[in-house]
Amino acid sequence: MFRQIICDQLALTQAQASWAYLLPTASGKGRSLSLDARIDLNDVQDEVKRERLEDWLRSVTEAVGMNTAVAHALQGAVFEVRQGYKSKDSKRQNADIANAGTALMQGYLPVLVLMSAQMDTDLTLRYANAGWLILKGVPDASASRSTFAFCTQVLDYDLAAFFQRCSPVLAAEVRAVLVALLTPADTMPASTRSQELDLLELTDEIDADDPDGLDF
Repeated sequence: MFRQIICDQLALTQAQASWAYLLPTASGKGRSLSLDARIDLNDVQDEVKRERLEDWLRSVTEAVGMNTAVAHALQGAVFEVRQGYKSKDSKRQNADIANAGTALMQGYLPVLVLMSAQMDTDLTLRYANAGWLILKGVPDASASRSTFAFCTQVLDYDLAAFFQRCSPVLAAEVRAVLVALLTPADTMPASTRSQELDLLELTDEIDADDPDGLDF
């Protein structure tokens, strides 16, 4: 969803808004890794929008104390989007830190976009020290701290209004998932079983590698 917002608001193709790289392995077979979205300043044709992105990059790199030479070499940002982050999985954390290093080497600021405020202080510090800019789903006016402010001020998209409009649909889907999970299959009403089967068809919306929530 987040990548589609970027595509729509900045007139980018799916290919332009995607980011992946090949990680060498001991076996000699490369492993493909990716994040959820990318904004490359060179792909943004609208001058006003590109200048707004450049201003945002300049302000956030100053806010995190990034070296000036490194900040000037950035050509955009890459984004990893999650509902929240409470996982203590060291393998996941190490992979995220490796992703941040690769992104910076390729000239992109790594940005962790959370849809909630759920991230422990120690994790926040570890990720920030590794080079991640962390945006949280909080009502903050700063586009360097708030996911909602970033979407409004930088992408010109009201994400909070989207969730308000879609809250009945989201609530219904969550309820259907809970009913399907908590009701034994042999006692489940046919209508509920039908809902469960419909939900199974939506599994492409769930990132199996992300224990922290839906793929936003």
